[in-house]
Amino acid sequence: MELTTLYRPVGPDELKLIEQSGWKRFPPRRPDQPIFYPVMNEAYAIQISVEWNVPAYGSGFVTRFAVDSRFLERYPVENVGGAIHNELWVPAEELEAFNDHIVGVIEVTQSYYQEGK
Repeated sequence: MELTTLYRPVGPDELKLIEQSGWKRFPPRRPDQPIFYPVMNEAYAIQISVEWNVPAYGSGFVTRFAVDSRFLERYPVENVGGAIHNELWVPAEELEAFNDHIVGVIEVTQSYYQEGK
């Protein structure tokens, strides 16, 4: 099986839910979150974590995980800005199937905290 490595920037609450899953699954999306968007490279995940998650939540974490490449073929790569801003758009209703195709565990590769916290 061929695998694709993806990244996901998360805040502390989402990280706790991932940990509760045994580091195997991402939590369901909230009603105001119709899309789950893993990103294609760590640099982009770091940028989101530092620029969005840390100011919003006081901390941000970059996760890395592998997914069955064949399953991912259904999701075209979406570029949302610069050269590194590539992500997949997984409809919220497909997140359980997406989770089922994660191979191994979800790892934290980077942690960022607001100064003074």
